[in-house]
Amino acid sequence: MTEGLITIASGALTAAINPLGAELWSLRDADGRELMTDADERWWTGHAPLLFPFVGRLRGDVFRVDGAEYGQPQHGFARRRDFALAEQAADRAVFRLESDAESLAIYPFAFRLDMRFALHGAKLEMMATVANSGGADMPFSFGYHPGFAWPLPYGATGEDHRIIFEKDEPAPIRKVGSEPGLIALESVPSPVVGNVLAPTHEMFAGDALIWDDLASRSLTWGAPGTPHLKIDFPDTPWLGIWQKPGAHYLCVEPWAGMADPVGFDGDVWEKPGIIRLPPGERRDFRMDVELMP
Repeated sequence: MTEGLITIASGALTAAINPLGAELWSLRDADGRELMTDADERWWTGHAPLLFPFVGRLRGDVFRVDGAEYGQPQHGFARRRDFALAEQAADRAVFRLESDAESLAIYPFAFRLDMRFALHGAKLEMMATVANSGGADMPFSFGYHPGFAWPLPYGATGEDHRIIFEKDEPAPIRKVGSEPGLIALESVPSPVVGNVLAPTHEMFAGDALIWDDLASRSLTWGAPGTPHLKIDFPDTPWLGIWQKPGAHYLCVEPWAGMADPVGFDGDVWEKPGIIRLPPGERRDFRMDVELMP
């Protein structure tokens, strides 16, 4: 493992987190088998970036508020910032990012983002808490972006793997449109049959699959009859699923917010999915990953 990672463990799982971005870099089972992406640089060197204060790309990589325009990288800046280690124990850790002169220059809102990781047996609990520490309403979105091994290390082929949603998902989905990274205005038929998605590398030739009318807040990832992952995301209403075709991971991305639609040129408060957080208030976003036998 790379030096500088913070490691927490239970009897069943070991997690390693990079303070740069408070990013989960590794999740291993009791036998040391890796459940996350191999971060092969041919495909994607990310592991599980946190998406804040925006999910996805802004049109022109800018947002507008109060008559001013601010530059912003895709998925926001938190994934490129060092978080302070606020708490640490054998089985848990809390990382903290607070607004400063650098962040206020591109996002003029005072905030605190706490990212908590805790292991309970075979379950990793993650909780992001966004707090408005300023004096005005704060616009933001938040998302998780973890890449899980495809295939998982339990002997099944990649072709055997399935995403099984907790509910049927017949609603149409969105894809990336004609402007790079932006959401197409039209929807397309869902590739889910009942509650089962059988992913193929070819599915992602046009970038992510995006659910903006999602019934489920839980799903499983793995091959029938083998250990698999149960993924819960009760606080995020949308979902992206993505990979670079041919890579050894599948990203399961619960989102509260998403990229700008194609052609969007409005104020940030008009952006689809934006959250308005009043001064002194906070919002929690939970994601749990449990290794099931």
